[in-house]
Amino acid sequence: MPAIRRLPEALVNRIAAGEVVERPASVVKELVENALDAGARSVDVAIEDGGRRLITVVDDGHGMAPDDLPLAVAPHATSKLADDDLGRIATLGFRGEALAAIAAVATLRLVSRTTQADSAAALLVEDGRTDGPRPAAGPVGTRVEVRDLFRWTPARLKFLRSPRAEAEAVQEVLRQLAVAAPGCTFRLRVDGRDSWRVEGAGVDAAARRARAAALMGPDAEDALVEVTAGRDAIHLDAWIALPTASRADARLQLLCVNDRPVQDRLLRAALRAAYGDLLPAGRQPMAALWLRLPHEAVDVNVHPAKAEVRFRDAAAVRGLVVGALRGALAVHGHRTAPGLARTLLGRGRWPQGAGTLPAGLAEAAPTFAAPSELPLGAPRARPAAPPVETAEDHPLGAALAQLHDSYVLAQNSRGLVLVDQHAAHERIVYERLKGELAEGGVRRQVLLLPEVVELADEARQALLARTAELAELGLAVEGFGEAAVLVREAPALLGPAATADLVRSLAADLLALDEAVALRDALERVAATMACHGSVRAGRRLSPAEMDALLRQMEATPGSGQCNHGRPTWIELGRADIERLFQRR
Repeated sequence: MPAIRRLPEALVNRIAAGEVVERPASVVKELVENALDAGARSVDVAIEDGGRRLITVVDDGHGMAPDDLPLAVAPHATSKLADDDLGRIATLGFRGEALAAIAAVATLRLVSRTTQADSAAALLVEDGRTDGPRPAAGPVGTRVEVRDLFRWTPARLKFLRSPRAEAEAVQEVLRQLAVAAPGCTFRLRVDGRDSWRVEGAGVDAAARRARAAALMGPDAEDALVEVTAGRDAIHLDAWIALPTASRADARLQLLCVNDRPVQDRLLRAALRAAYGDLLPAGRQPMAALWLRLPHEAVDVNVHPAKAEVRFRDAAAVRGLVVGALRGALAVHGHRTAPGLARTLLGRGRWPQGAGTLPAGLAEAAPTFAAPSELPLGAPRARPAAPPVETAEDHPLGAALAQLHDSYVLAQNSRGLVLVDQHAAHERIVYERLKGELAEGGVRRQVLLLPEVVELADEARQALLARTAELAELGLAVEGFGEAAVLVREAPALLGPAATADLVRSLAADLLALDEAVALRDALERVAATMACHGSVRAGRRLSPAEMDALLRQMEATPGSGQCNHGRPTWIELGRADIERLFQRR
């Protein structure tokens, strides 16, 4: 057996550096965190060859004194812990390993100057040897240059991606840090060219909104909803995007805990739970969340890269986030993302506030009838009779016509509104089902002739295993022979829906649900399917009165900006946008 030996210090440092320095983006993260901890209001980052050849980070923070430079590159030396208490950490960095780790795998040069000094000082670390500090020219703040990354550990270079992919990873790191410091200006240069920039705007609510909009992009700028909530010592500020401004990935879920950017699973799960059935499957919400709580109530030292945290009272944090976001989405649920109509324009800018319904809508809005209550002999002429109210009287305007028996065209004071009649009524029926369910159960109607529905054995068993949940939703189902079920009662709200198709869809849904799925989740999933089958279908001709009734009911229904599958129910074209379409602007 080989004898035990002590590893050389340089090798130990390079092995330890592996936890901190995984790729160029890791270097940028550590250096920018140091800059923010130093009070920087401006951070400039430049990279070459994806960060392999050169990474430069320049800040205007308070800088370091010459005598502090050698200690700054020593392992586990820090100015960010006043004592040895890891329970109250108020800075982004605190372990003191960043500069030492970077110096172990690259050539590192520091140039720093404090506000009290007449000149700067420079320090060079290369292959374990330190040169300096020496007098140098430089403004107040710190400049860090990292050259030839992984020069001393070339095996790491094989695992790096293309320069473009590494540059994108650097930009993503800066995006996460930028949401934590809305008062700081960030700039990124890639191979000598300006690549990305966000301006500092302060630390108030307006500044946080500006930062969220800048990071999420133009599609979110006019679709943001403010959220402010507090409970005990926990406080939440957030700007979240409307459900119709969702994405296929979670990159624009920008989360901060005590001004620390995190990729926390609990907060991501709470965010997704808050949006619930407002999002289609596979879509992710956009949001910027700033959570503040006592430092001793959160452990930031549970992840090598400090990307995750652990809350002392995780249930309280989750409850606050989910409740506050759900409340805000309920208030603004009528809105749809204005950017949806930009594809029609192809150019220009969507006007501020478009697609927004004002709060305090009239409670006495007429009720849009269920399919069973709609007159079957409706007039076939498409133009609607002039309503008593003017278009300016209602957010969604007054109906003008029905297009292709599927879309309602309306006019309001701002322009034109186009409504997907099936999607809109689907949300209305769904919300009514949920309301009746919350009040103790969905009203039923007995079918004059019970309907027999044949099903495959697996689907039949899945349906019969959930008869209690179906009964709460007004659907009475029982076994009928060995290959069918008998439906005796159906929800009154659905009218004469195609019962067989509905039952088959429900069986497919229930097959997809795990037996351990909570009752409430199962009920809402089934209710959504029922609403889809019980709503006005595309291809159904509506009378002028029915079209107007649909618009009024949308205005009074929570979440009516999107259907149960998360698709938009309406879009709006302002007069200015119509004029641009015809090149009048």
